[in-house]
Amino acid sequence: MPEHKAQMVDLRSDTITRPTDGMRAAMAEALVGDDVFGEDPTLNELQERVAEMLGKEAALFVPSGTMANLLAILAQARPGQSVILSEDAHPYNYEAGNIAVVGGLLTRTVKGECSVLTAEDIAPHVVRTADHHYAESVLIAVENTTNRGAGNMYTLEGLKDIADLARKNYMKVHMDGARLFNAAVGSGVSAKEIVSHVDTVCFCFSKGLGAPVGSILAGPADTIDEAHRFRKMVGGGMRQAGVLAAAALHALDHHIDRLAEDHRRAREFREALEQIDGLTFPMPTPTNIVIYEVPDAKAYVQRAAEDDLLLFAIAPTRVRAVFHLDIDDAQLDRAIKVCQAL
Repeated sequence: MPEHKAQMVDLRSDTITRPTDGMRAAMAEALVGDDVFGEDPTLNELQERVAEMLGKEAALFVPSGTMANLLAILAQARPGQSVILSEDAHPYNYEAGNIAVVGGLLTRTVKGECSVLTAEDIAPHVVRTADHHYAESVLIAVENTTNRGAGNMYTLEGLKDIADLARKNYMKVHMDGARLFNAAVGSGVSAKEIVSHVDTVCFCFSKGLGAPVGSILAGPADTIDEAHRFRKMVGGGMRQAGVLAAAALHALDHHIDRLAEDHRRAREFREALEQIDGLTFPMPTPTNIVIYEVPDAKAYVQRAAEDDLLLFAIAPTRVRAVFHLDIDDAQLDRAIKVCQAL
């Protein structure tokens, strides 16, 4: 790696991590088979393990979180119906309009504090009627932790209230848990308990868990079977995918507890930046994402890049920094020094 690149501190996202040596070894040694025939032993092991650890009947490995969210929606709603989700939700903002284009569904968006919704926020947007003028609400989608909400989390009470609202109205609940284990480590509540109130849940192996590829969707067996059919329809069937499943299994074994280090570094980064005049923080920082405001985010990010710090401008005045597996304390210190110089 060129020296300049080696000095770069990349806080744009937790998706930019590279496999560790141990993960690469696990991938190289993986037993594989043809997953389209259901014959990849490592992938089958992963799906069974995730279903058990989340308390769900079945699970399905997919190439991306975008596909996992789409399959959950396709399997639980049909064209002409509607999905309720945050106005900041990843499926609404960053998944190329697939809910509308592929699913033929209407989205009803809701504003929530730190992108976290409450049952009270959602209730006015629920449409359950026999009047054919309206697109009936059939699914509520929540995001935990919240991406545009600076890694904030749902409480168990909040999730139960949303689930109760859904059941009362004959609706389902899907959790986009891309960073589910950040929520678990950040709250001290097991992932199984966090997802106990939702029908389906997905999480990414390629974000905080440090795997190169892949997400997984879990839920009732019949829903996952339907999702499997849609996975084939949209081109997500894979062959010897056990090499990817091996990376995911390694991540589950080695990269969950260490998320606490990412959270610590995010807190220390924020505490240092809070001492800098001109920076403000619109939201708490409970996990690995720091969002702060500057007069001109694009210019700020460009100047930081000139000093080998990569950040992400998520709005005209908002900058995001995400801590992850490839960031150590020395890189944290360098990031702080660059921001202080700016």
